[in-house]
Amino acid sequence: MKEVKNLITYTCLHHVSLTVTDLEKSKGFYEHILCLKEIPRPDFDFPGAWYEIEGQQLHLIVDPSSQTIRQDKSLSSREGHFALRVKSYYDTLTWLKQHEVDILEKPYGKSGFAQIFCADPDGNLIEFNVDQKEL
Repeated sequence: MKEVKNLITYTCLHHVSLTVTDLEKSKGFYEHILCLKEIPRPDFDFPGAWYEIEGQQLHLIVDPSSQTIRQDKSLSSREGHFALRVKSYYDTLTWLKQHEVDILEKPYGKSGFAQIFCADPDGNLIEFNVDQKEL
């Protein structure tokens, strides 16, 4: 079998894009609940917002007809999501509970990560995690 040289060399994950239906409601969640910092965004012909997360970006795109918006808003660790590594599992858990965010806790799963899942106002799933050894 002939070996094929890999021509793709990655340097980092640049951004994750999520579709949302209500930009102001979503911005409130990402800025005030998740404490993300909004960054400048090009003047596209559709609404949205960009956030910086430790050198990577999260892009919100308003598209109410998107096929990626989940109809079932229940929390599941098996649905598509993005994960953010946090410094403290318990501080993150406390913060989300104080802000009455519905959460799914998985502190001792097989992944080796202590995980907390929540959803934004449109049902986009977000995982917060730390190494289980840090609990």
